[in-house]
Amino acid sequence: MTENTKNDLSSQLFQRALKVAPGGVHSPVRSFKGMDRAPIFFAKSEGAYLFDVEGKRYIDYCQSFGPLILGHRDPEVQEVVLEMIHTSWTFGACEPYSLELGEWLKENIPWLGKLRFVSSGTEAVMSALRVARGATGREKILKFDGCYHGHVDSLLVSAGSGLAGEAVPSSAGISATVGKLTVVCPLDDEAEFNRVFEENQCELAAVIIEPLPANYGLLPQRLEFLKFVADKCKKNNVLLIFDEVISGFRVALGGMAEITGIIPDLVCYGKILGGGFPVGCYGGRQDLMDMVAPLGPVYQAGTLSANPIGMRAGLATLKKMKRIQGWELLKAKTEHLKKELQPLLHTQNMNMVSFESLFWIHEKRENTDAAIRSNHLIPKNQAAGFKKLFLNALNKGLYLAPNAYEVGFMSAAHSSEVLAETVTIIKSALFDIQNDKFGVRPS
Repeated sequence: MTENTKNDLSSQLFQRALKVAPGGVHSPVRSFKGMDRAPIFFAKSEGAYLFDVEGKRYIDYCQSFGPLILGHRDPEVQEVVLEMIHTSWTFGACEPYSLELGEWLKENIPWLGKLRFVSSGTEAVMSALRVARGATGREKILKFDGCYHGHVDSLLVSAGSGLAGEAVPSSAGISATVGKLTVVCPLDDEAEFNRVFEENQCELAAVIIEPLPANYGLLPQRLEFLKFVADKCKKNNVLLIFDEVISGFRVALGGMAEITGIIPDLVCYGKILGGGFPVGCYGGRQDLMDMVAPLGPVYQAGTLSANPIGMRAGLATLKKMKRIQGWELLKAKTEHLKKELQPLLHTQNMNMVSFESLFWIHEKRENTDAAIRSNHLIPKNQAAGFKKLFLNALNKGLYLAPNAYEVGFMSAAHSSEVLAETVTIIKSALFDIQNDKFGVRPS
């Protein structure tokens, strides 16, 4: 922790939090681990901005890690949220609000046969895997190294260094037996995928992939690779699961399935779907979803599933995005920001990659400008380089996700004025890095 931060109010609150929660936080990435300072405690948010407990304003490109596609407390969404709070908080029974959102989703995503709302992306993935195993009678799941699917035991694994497809738990507390139910492939590698698939195909229930990997950097995949994976699954009666918790309703109304034209058997959603409130959803082919209780033998339940506040906030968000052609608007904003920042970043051997309304700032690869499509190609100095940019930008009022491998999110609230201020802050931060200074603006 630096001298200029150790006595601020956030630091004092963090010291108290350390006595309450593991690491002082309720999700690891909030801890500012490796940043040499305490995390900032925020007290208020509005539009494109966060305000800390001392009242300082920050332009926010984290947007709660993606859900707030319209920005913080969008007035139209806030109106229905307040109305619902004064109506009911939860029922634990049937209600019309989830029905309205479900019908709207089916109307706008025709291939979505049926769906089930849950309370988180992790829960959605966990449930989709259970459906896949129940439908096929097989146990193994194939995932890709560099894709994150929540903290489900069987998917919190990475590639081992031994046999092809071998999985190694990424967390303590995961049973070795459970870990063996997952095989792992690298991204962007048809030959290796084909080899691992064929070695395990008789036991594979499903292949799960982020069609736009965005949890370990932003790693856009080639359409040819995604189609190869989908075709392999279809020809061998192995289910294809798209994890669109981040990309769903972010890159297009129909997510990556719409953009690629690839229809998965099952899909997992979250984040934007709740308009800023806890939500998850899994759905897909009707015959598969009809296996879920109470209609079928695959059990899944949730006390707060389809919470009415989140259902109404999500529907209001999606309706507004469709009305204002929000996806085209956000893509244009992101491309404009990239155009302005790219020349500045290149002066410090950094790069910015974007896809629709997501972006990621990373260290440039040595001797090549080729796209990074696999986590194994991320430069080794990524964390060190990002740390300098993050801390200098933070000091000047710009908040990025406090981790070198997390992506940034554009929102409808990021106006042209906000984008211009962003460029000014990044320019100043890069000047400081170049001159080995902290918090000094160029004249």
